[in-house]
Amino acid sequence: MLESSTTTQCELSPNAAAAVRGRATFFTGIFTGLLLIVVMLGALVAANRMPALEDYALERNAISYTLFVLLMLAPVCRFRKSSLQMFLSAMLGWVIFVAAYDLAGMVFHDLFQVLRTPFEVLIEGTVAYGVLAVASWVVGMISHARREPIQPRRRRTDQLVSHDR
Repeated sequence: MLESSTTTQCELSPNAAAAVRGRATFFTGIFTGLLLIVVMLGALVAANRMPALEDYALERNAISYTLFVLLMLAPVCRFRKSSLQMFLSAMLGWVIFVAAYDLAGMVFHDLFQVLRTPFEVLIEGTVAYGVLAVASWVVGMISHARREPIQPRRRRTDQLVSHDR
């Protein structure tokens, strides 16, 4: 039987593994930001340019909020074991979203008076993603502590005392 090259497993060098993680973080952030922009623009167009949907404002807004929150959780779910990657990816997507939100305020003139200013949106996203990243880190530390045996600390004097009788 012939042995194919796919059966051998190659290990990535530490630099190559870091580059792969960096690319995943970058592209997840870009993709999340673009999807958040699509949901925001869809919600703004539906709310401001489609008067037929005014009777269904509660349902329209609930769908928009649900999609928005689910898309916000994409970097959290993808990088749940790496809080730094989670935070970096999420913040990249959030900054892209805030930039588009600022531009949308130029088209939808009363947007910042009705909702929030771009700075407030940036701060809220930073706090939300920061709390999720810290929670992920704490859960990781707790699970690591539960897996490792707890060993008592050895005092320096224990090693110096001789037990000769």
